[in-house]
Amino acid sequence: MTEQDYLLAWGAYAVAALGCLLVWCRMTRWMWRWLREPLRVLVAVLLLTPTIVDPAKELFAPAIAITALDMLFKVGNNAWRAVADLAIYGAIAFAVWLAFCALRWPLERWWQGRRTAATAPQVAEEDEPTLRELMSRDERYDEVGTRMDAQGERRLRIEPRL
Repeated sequence: MTEQDYLLAWGAYAVAALGCLLVWCRMTRWMWRWLREPLRVLVAVLLLTPTIVDPAKELFAPAIAITALDMLFKVGNNAWRAVADLAIYGAIAFAVWLAFCALRWPLERWWQGRRTAATAPQVAEEDEPTLRELMSRDERYDEVGTRMDAQGERRLRIEPRL
């Protein structure tokens, strides 16, 4: 395998892995955020973690593929190295995700408090009386809401003012 073939194979794998990650993101978008995000991190680690295959030539391959092939065909001794790489990269990725969550949580609470403070004047406007309450206070309207004229008789039609 030449270096060009090696790079072409990694390019094809990268495109396929990103496509699988996109499909996984679409499949998990209905979930609760605190369940969805760790699952996405886990799949990203599984798909994007490389492991060394031949230390002499410095050739890498996807760790999940090396683990699966070594366990399936029982050839080679790279499975434990690949599992160790997956565990290390997984721990790093989850630590970064937890740090991101630790920074995001107070910012979201601050933003939500700011948003509720901005909507507080709208709550005061909602306490205004309704049209029915205004009409019941006004002596020009009867109990049903029909407008009364100056003599106290019902007017069935309200003329618009120009």
